[in-house]
Amino acid sequence: MCLVFVCGQDERVVSRQPAPGSCPYCGGMIQAVDVDSNWNFCFLPLYHKTKRRHYCTMCARKLMVQGKT
Repeated sequence: MCLVFVCGQDERVVSRQPAPGSCPYCGGMIQAVDVDSNWNFCFLPLYHKTKRRHYCTMCARKLMVQGKT
């Protein structure tokens, strides 16, 4: 008997906005991207979250934003 779990993650871009500052690697413009992610188990939604990610438009690196202390 074989038991197969069908799990998956769907991500889609909700919006894009220019972010202040410049890329520390190449000096390019930074873009803030809102990504909607869903985890599914056998086509049943289990988890839903919207995340904001920052990318450089020149070198396409994913950038980490550090909070103020």
